[in-house]
Amino acid sequence: MRVWPGQPYPLGATWDGQGVNFAIFSESATGVELCLFNKPDDSVESDKIMLRERTDQVWHCYLPDVRPGQFYSYRVHGPYDPNSGNRFNPAKLLIDPYAKAITGSIKWSNALFAYKVGSPNEDLEPDPNNSAGGVPKCVVIDPAFTWDTDRPLRIPWNRTVIYEAHVKGMTKLHPDVADHLRGTYLGLCSDPIIEYLLALGVTAIELLPVHQFVVDRHLAERNLTNYWGYNSIGFFAPDVRYAAKGLGNQVYEFKSMVKTFHSAGIEVILDVVYNHTGEGNHLGPTLSLRGIDNQTYYRLEPNKRFYTDFTGTGNSLNMQHPRTIQLIMDSLRYWVSDMHVDGFRFDLAPVLARELHDVDKLSAFFDIIHQDPTLANVKLIAEPWDVGPGGYQVGNFPIRWAEWNGRYRDTVRRFWRGDPGQVPDLASRLAGSSDIYEPSGRGAYASVNFITAHDGYTMYDLVSYEQKHNEANGENNRDGHNDNISRNWGAEGETEDLEVLNSRYREMRDFMATLAFSQGVPMLSHGDEIARTQCGNNNAYAQDNELTWVHWDIDDRQRALLAFTRKCFNIRQSHPVLRRRHFFRGEPTVKGGPKDLCWVRPDGQEMTDGDWHNGQTQTLGMLIYGEATDETDDRGRPIKGETLLMLLNGGEDEITFTMPSLEGDGIWAELIDTAHRELRVVTTGSVKVSPHSLLLLRYGENRRMSFTNGNAG
Repeated sequence: MRVWPGQPYPLGATWDGQGVNFAIFSESATGVELCLFNKPDDSVESDKIMLRERTDQVWHCYLPDVRPGQFYSYRVHGPYDPNSGNRFNPAKLLIDPYAKAITGSIKWSNALFAYKVGSPNEDLEPDPNNSAGGVPKCVVIDPAFTWDTDRPLRIPWNRTVIYEAHVKGMTKLHPDVADHLRGTYLGLCSDPIIEYLLALGVTAIELLPVHQFVVDRHLAERNLTNYWGYNSIGFFAPDVRYAAKGLGNQVYEFKSMVKTFHSAGIEVILDVVYNHTGEGNHLGPTLSLRGIDNQTYYRLEPNKRFYTDFTGTGNSLNMQHPRTIQLIMDSLRYWVSDMHVDGFRFDLAPVLARELHDVDKLSAFFDIIHQDPTLANVKLIAEPWDVGPGGYQVGNFPIRWAEWNGRYRDTVRRFWRGDPGQVPDLASRLAGSSDIYEPSGRGAYASVNFITAHDGYTMYDLVSYEQKHNEANGENNRDGHNDNISRNWGAEGETEDLEVLNSRYREMRDFMATLAFSQGVPMLSHGDEIARTQCGNNNAYAQDNELTWVHWDIDDRQRALLAFTRKCFNIRQSHPVLRRRHFFRGEPTVKGGPKDLCWVRPDGQEMTDGDWHNGQTQTLGMLIYGEATDETDDRGRPIKGETLLMLLNGGEDEITFTMPSLEGDGIWAELIDTAHRELRVVTTGSVKVSPHSLLLLRYGENRRMSFTNGNAG
């Protein structure tokens, strides 16, 4: 094996058409060995190369005889002294943090731990056993791919509809997806799924984590898995488990998926987990960063034996070290430039902004992202909370960042559950949450509105269960949230009671319509539009089975809910006043004209301060003037909209709403009624709104006298 000096940059294994450059950073290591393997399961290296070159704390070499497809990993030498923060152990094979492909899952044994498991000294005594047989290997890739004319779609935020999905769960049971493609990247971008998403009005698919991840030992030993994937071990490697043709094809198939989505006009957003890794706390396995340079990559307590944990997973990445920030930034740039993804949703994002202890809006992480040209036009979405002190940061992210709006979720759930006192907060959520996001200089795009997501109840379970049912997780139902803001409408769980079922499906229509007609960016959770259930499990992270997979054999009620959801998002797309770029001002758009937005009472008059402070009010009218649209064509000319009135009744009694007086000869026509199939043209001065229901009406000429709602009772 010929060994040449190579270069310290780029980090990782880089094929240049003639050979492969290997480079790995370690500040505190005393030596680094590059290990080559013939097979992914080998426990003994075919070649072991001691890296002699070290430039600016990067160890490197160039191997002119190595080609793509080569399996490799590292062994790193240095002191094993947990009390000083060092956990080097060359007996443990280590995954390259910059690996572009990884062979598969780890095989659990005590050899994966750098210390002697069961020792009375816990993690203080190093373990000499070779871990290579249980650690997946890195793979040298050929990055060549024919992108043709593929370019970023850059769909404006106000036209964006996000669909959160799991690569496997979305297609595993789909009857129209080819058997060998189900549960894979290629299955997800197959024609049946593309057509389904387009019919739903989706413009962006947000994938649960696809970085190669670790299944924790306690799950593997119970024959469970980390289904969601929030346990990354490779920030550059698409998970091989979703490759239809298996090992060696994951990068090509991922790129093919992105290219196919783009050709259909759908963006790809990745849910990324940069806040921690799958190595856990001080008693966790040594798989990669811990054995390469523990003090660089992880936040340590003053007693450096232990890890600072803002994530609830045992460790947090060290955002105080420039090489850790570089790792994350290089990963982000790679997924944009090489894999062509369109945006990221950052799991537990406040962790990334903790420079010392508190969340810092002026952190280096934000500064670096804002000035990076590769990331200048991608969508950035924060999950704005973590488990550390002061971790709830909804509204506190800087410009360019959108956020999962947890306050939107909770307020909408409470209002439709029937809780009193929600109307003032509901009005703010419907209007884009300017009270939360405008102080930071952001627009309506900052609010990613959602009712449900992967974490928690599905929408069907939200209206079917008041108690969680997580027994399948094997934790005696102790895991998962206890306060789900849910209501079962008369029976816990499955029932054949028609009255209960009617209430549940009406409630789901309320949720869907509210989501579609709120200002901000709507996000659907996959399968909610066909009433997917997890049987009351609100923490199904470990369930890779039919409990979490989307079932596509749906009945008439589910088909009707799907048709209703499609109609709601079609209305959103057709009416620019429902998807403004900027917040309403509550002022006339033209001199002497009506306000862009007016909140009305059941008597048709504008709400007063007394109305807003009436805690028993459970009804609200939202009148959006047609001239309030702030969307323009390519030349900057305003696009005219239609005046819309949304009436919401969260109470138990039917309410009569008097139509507000408007100029002109138009009439009011119902576009949506969540309580009735038949839609009406309002020929009188009022309309009745059923309990727990929503109406959307359009003011204008009478284009048709009779039309249907597209929903079932």
